[in-house]
Amino acid sequence: MTTSVAQATLGGGCFWCIESAFNHVNGILNVESGYAGGDIVNPTYEQVCSGRTGHAEVVQLSFDPAQISYREILEIFFALHDPTQLNRQGNDVGTQYRSCIFSHNSEQTDIANDIIAEIQTQQIFTDPVVTTVEPLTVFYPAEDYHRDYYNRNPENAYCQAVVSPKLAKFRKTFADKLKS
Repeated sequence: MTTSVAQATLGGGCFWCIESAFNHVNGILNVESGYAGGDIVNPTYEQVCSGRTGHAEVVQLSFDPAQISYREILEIFFALHDPTQLNRQGNDVGTQYRSCIFSHNSEQTDIANDIIAEIQTQQIFTDPVVTTVEPLTVFYPAEDYHRDYYNRNPENAYCQAVVSPKLAKFRKTFADKLKS
């Protein structure tokens, strides 16, 4: 039996948080941290962190649509970060930490726009959603030391203060979607 593979590219602040959560989701085959949406070719972490390249820290997910839908992925994504904060997540400030969805095709664009409209209509958040939806032009993988960062560095102060609490909430909220 052949597995169909699709991709999703999402930015919700620091990629370590988003990556560490999606690594545990059923149907997610691979999670890769990287950069998208900017103006220079092959940016480095330092260049992206400067806020001058236009790139966002993102994760690119490879997933099996027979196990998890794109819509379900976006539902998890919107629960993992605050999509009402413009160009920031918590203490991470700058356009590189913006809430963004880079669509791989028109169907993904439509689904993303629909779910944002539903969130707004249902007033799930007090403030308006500022998440952008734009076509993916190119994804640049992050440097190797960013891959699986949380699992390799759980004692890191940022991981303890920011990633661990988000993961605990995520595991509780999405227990039915986690890999066993």
